[in-house]
Amino acid sequence: MKAVSTADSREEGATQSRRSGVLPYQALRALIAEGQISAPEEIGEAQIQPASMDLRLGRVAYRVRGSFLPGRNATVMDKIARFGMHEIDLGQGAVLEKGCVYIVPLMESLRLEPGLGGIANPKSSTGRLDIFTRLITDNACEFERIRSGYSGPLYLEISPRSFSVVVYQGSRLNQLRLRCGVSAYSDAAIRRLHEEVGLIDRVAGEDDFTNGLALTVDLAGDRDGGLVGYRAKRHAPLIDVEKIGHYDPLEFWDTIHVRGGEGIFLSPDDFYILASKEAVRVPPDCAVEMVAYDTQVGEFRVHYAGFFDPGFGFFGAASGSTRAVLEVRSHEVPFLLEDGQIVGRLAFDKLAEVPEKLYGADIGSSYQGQGLMLSKQFRRGPA
Repeated sequence: MKAVSTADSREEGATQSRRSGVLPYQALRALIAEGQISAPEEIGEAQIQPASMDLRLGRVAYRVRGSFLPGRNATVMDKIARFGMHEIDLGQGAVLEKGCVYIVPLMESLRLEPGLGGIANPKSSTGRLDIFTRLITDNACEFERIRSGYSGPLYLEISPRSFSVVVYQGSRLNQLRLRCGVSAYSDAAIRRLHEEVGLIDRVAGEDDFTNGLALTVDLAGDRDGGLVGYRAKRHAPLIDVEKIGHYDPLEFWDTIHVRGGEGIFLSPDDFYILASKEAVRVPPDCAVEMVAYDTQVGEFRVHYAGFFDPGFGFFGAASGSTRAVLEVRSHEVPFLLEDGQIVGRLAFDKLAEVPEKLYGADIGSSYQGQGLMLSKQFRRGPA
């Protein structure tokens, strides 16, 4: 007979007392009230999304020599003590230079119950600005993962890639999703769900349901000039992440136009904003993440910001018209993308329960009903 340790018993009991799945809005609020998620300043309502929570930068950023993981026997601050170069005060705002790597202790910390872990991702606007971010915890051997029962501080690695940016204490660049037990849908379950509610607005074949639901790129272009995307300019001004609707897109982006059937070659040195051909619909009891890098479809990374909250594209007048915006960077060699080519896959997770609030204009979501769209820092309208 196998002996069961006290720790195993606690974890099993905690897991059984909580429904399995991604935790929704109301469960995140409960964790804050219980002190499992805490911060020195109040965690505001605007931080708590339908199935995720925004995390805030702390007061100090550390410029470091390069990216790292602490490993099982070290903390993040141990590594910063070895590889840190200088400190930057974010209290009144500070510039993070493109091409440099910074580590910022976050305001939020965790004291999770056994059986409860999580995953992190950049926010949509962070990805669309080509700001590479990854969450790190003490004793971590993986980025972006919160191990079950983790107790301790959170840190964010930040590396602006295309634009130097101004950030502040309290700026929200990434988000946390917590889950209990097994939450992932199988390919067969995703297929059944698509047949029931229509997760994308096209007929999906057998090959579309492999390691998630396939998503393709729109390179047909609009009717007025064939606009299909944007490419970041090499030498652009600073972007203050807190200035909304402020910047002229033409200062920062070149527009990409195609003639019918041509496609585009991705340059390894360039960053692109494109859009999916499909509209995406996320049911209220599901959460979605886009697989960022899939070598089966090409040597490029797509969608730094991988979370789609419950209700994305599902309700209201915009239902059926909300496409995924794709942040794309090629690896190593130029790579040809053509209209309708698979560029990524959507992985679906069940929620522990339906959220009390859903993605959409009612809660100030920036990208409901979107087509091809730059981040919220840029003025709307044709570039």
